[in-house]
Amino acid sequence: MGTYVRTEGHDYARGVAFRVIRPAELEWTARPHEADEAPRHVAELSELAGFAHTRANLWRYEPAAKGRRHRHPLQEETFVVLAGTLSMYVGDPPERQDVPTGGLIHVEPGTPLQTVNHGAEDLVVYAYGTPPERDHAEILDTAV
Repeated sequence: MGTYVRTEGHDYARGVAFRVIRPAELEWTARPHEADEAPRHVAELSELAGFAHTRANLWRYEPAAKGRRHRHPLQEETFVVLAGTLSMYVGDPPERQDVPTGGLIHVEPGTPLQTVNHGAEDLVVYAYGTPPERDHAEILDTAV
């Protein structure tokens, strides 16, 4: 077994840097939504995990919640479904793709997308994007 040392938010074991994020460390924030719309919540991971060249979030969609339809000009995005079924509307015109728990959908840059929870339970998704692009998404008319 190697030596384990934690300093200033970084973990080191045998000279390899890593970061473990535990559920209690997550800060869930409700995203803006209309009063008659189901909310979606995000736990931003990029800074917490110390990502330098990528971006990631955990998303929790309550039943009937939907994200904004958008496209990123440079960022590719990968979505891994941790709980529930993700309905993603991709392309133009939008085509519905249902992704079950344990499934993944990868979206190339420039592809319109919208995420929706059509299920009766919460949907939890890990979303990963590179290169990190925060404010460059083009917002489009909704698909649903």
